[in-house]
Amino acid sequence: MISLAKIDPFLYGYFLDETLEHGERVGLALLNAAKNIEIRFSEKLLPETSFETKYGTSFYTPSEGLRFEIDNIEKLTEEFPEHKETLKEYIEKIKIFRSKSQRLNCELTDSLDRSGAEWGGGWGGHSNPDYGRIINFGTEYIRSVIAENRVKYPDEDWFYRSCSYTLDAIDIIGERYREEALKKAEKCENADDKAFLIRVAKAFESVPKKPAYDFTSAMCSFMLIFALDGSDSPGRFDQYMYPAYTKTENKAEVTDLLDRLWEYFHSHRSWNLCISGSDENWNDESNELTYEILAMVRKKGYNTPNLTCRVHKNTPEKLWNAIAETLAIGTGLPALYNDDVVCTALEKIGITPEDSHDYCMNGCNQIDIFGKSHMGLEDGEVLFTKCLEFALHNGVDAMTGERVSIETGDPIIFETYERFERAFLDQLEFVTYNSCSSANTWQHLRAVFEPHPLRSCLIAGCLEKGRDYRNGGPVYNHGQILAEGIADTGDSLYAVKKLVYDEKKYTMAELIDALNADFEGYEQLYHDFKNCEKFGNDIEEVDRVTARALNRFFTVLKRNRTYRGGVFTGGCSTFNRAAGYGLRTAALPNGKRKGEPLLADSIAATPGRDTNGPTAQIKSVLRYNHTDACSGFVFQNKFPKNMFNSEKGKASFIALAKAYFSGGGQQYTVTVVSPEDLLGAKENPENHRNLIVRVGGYSDYFVNLSEELQDNVIERTFMGM
Repeated sequence: MISLAKIDPFLYGYFLDETLEHGERVGLALLNAAKNIEIRFSEKLLPETSFETKYGTSFYTPSEGLRFEIDNIEKLTEEFPEHKETLKEYIEKIKIFRSKSQRLNCELTDSLDRSGAEWGGGWGGHSNPDYGRIINFGTEYIRSVIAENRVKYPDEDWFYRSCSYTLDAIDIIGERYREEALKKAEKCENADDKAFLIRVAKAFESVPKKPAYDFTSAMCSFMLIFALDGSDSPGRFDQYMYPAYTKTENKAEVTDLLDRLWEYFHSHRSWNLCISGSDENWNDESNELTYEILAMVRKKGYNTPNLTCRVHKNTPEKLWNAIAETLAIGTGLPALYNDDVVCTALEKIGITPEDSHDYCMNGCNQIDIFGKSHMGLEDGEVLFTKCLEFALHNGVDAMTGERVSIETGDPIIFETYERFERAFLDQLEFVTYNSCSSANTWQHLRAVFEPHPLRSCLIAGCLEKGRDYRNGGPVYNHGQILAEGIADTGDSLYAVKKLVYDEKKYTMAELIDALNADFEGYEQLYHDFKNCEKFGNDIEEVDRVTARALNRFFTVLKRNRTYRGGVFTGGCSTFNRAAGYGLRTAALPNGKRKGEPLLADSIAATPGRDTNGPTAQIKSVLRYNHTDACSGFVFQNKFPKNMFNSEKGKASFIALAKAYFSGGGQQYTVTVVSPEDLLGAKENPENHRNLIVRVGGYSDYFVNLSEELQDNVIERTFMGM
């Protein structure tokens, strides 16, 4: 008879002792899983075992933590009838546990969520654990941190036991990798693979317990912990891997390992890897490994991982040239972040200069302090266009006719633009507060029901405070709510101001009637509103109206505390949701028709509405205060591929990027593509399978996008020089 410990090792470990705290039982689940789950190597012979398995229970790191799949456990009762009664008993106990962890929410917030105006907290989030703790210090060091701090917090000893079980699990998996590598090497007929497996086995004689001694042992240590953590975001890879790089004389070994790693990243859709940057004294931190990584990105031509490069006032010209060379291949990588702005923004919310200069990105482009925070995830989102729709319809969702927000008055009787804008800002504030409240409800539930001993071992503050990663343990615990549809809202507000209140060409009643009719029968009104001045063309009054709305959003956010113990901040990163938000928004005064998918996909203009060139667009975008954004503040441009085919063209791009950053820009991403390829890929996708474009804060294959997102990319204005 097969032991239940092998059939579902997580479930078995969790129910070993039901008298223990939930968090300690999670640690026991990981420990038992480490002894029994399958040990796997990738196609390129790197460790790839994760805690997400085929069993009824897994430990899914980026989201829920320990995840009970009741349907799968039910199947196990049929496959292993000898354990049926025990499994049925476990299922009933899991149901009771789940009933205690169900999210409670008020009806109004649920209505707002259904309308698409906001969401908060439903996603557990990416993270940036300090993999260097394992690579450069080993689990033995982490055990010493536990020993030093557990005496300070005797009431939290269950937490420290959970973390100790997790470290035991990591060590056990390392030993199992050593054994498996030797077995595979013995059977291997390929001489090169055999030699590589022997090196891997030798590495696991030391790591993960002890520090890595060269790049191979560092890569083994990294891959072990990275795969267990869900293959999420590698963070400042060129920094924590650099000590091992310097200990490796044969640099061909480094290139080979990076090649193997990039194949893993691509096959597992790993997220954000960050290179370069500055320290708190503005010394440049790029190194030889930084350039090796850029060369690998050029060699592979993949859209993954989502490479980010930090730049600053002392970034060397050599790195700028390597950036341009890499962007020229057309993967949209790397995204560029400006230390001068990001570090200032982080310091405004209480992060020390030393730590602010250790920021990196996770997921698409959410900002984290590497190995010290739980703040770089998407805690929620607010759709500005929906808030404007509520102001135009006194709290009613014009797509459904349902009242889902507060009543801010009938706009038909508003005598001034200022009164109308006040109604919009009231809607924006209300929806933003609801997003923060919803996010905090989820944060509380995750803190109680989804402890994370693995990340608690790898993020500073947790062991030092005796508190879990999800319960205020990290040094920094801020939150990030994203703004969407900014330019569409600014364009609409300005059109109302100009055509209804300043010029009095139309009444508000006429505008509301036209919006309700989706502009049918109002052709001249539609023409005038659609062709009114737009954000992104260096028209100061339009830009000021747009920036005023965003400034209010940032102000409201910072008045809200996170459950984890920080403040909420904001950014703009639509991921792939821009078109979906457009579909859920009614007709707007910028000329958008009901359910039309086209919507601003970043902080820049609505695609196609910027017609005065890149300098004008940059001047508009710089009228925002970028130091208010502590999450990714995505600015996207599209350039013709032939521009990057010449040294002059690449130099022009570098000059433009530097001008944007010196003017106070936070982030810059570009798509380098030919117009013919975009149109050809839509008409004949089979012939353009490898065409890559930027979407929200990440790169993806054009043919994988929805038709609405493809149209969004096509509509973006090409920026020439």
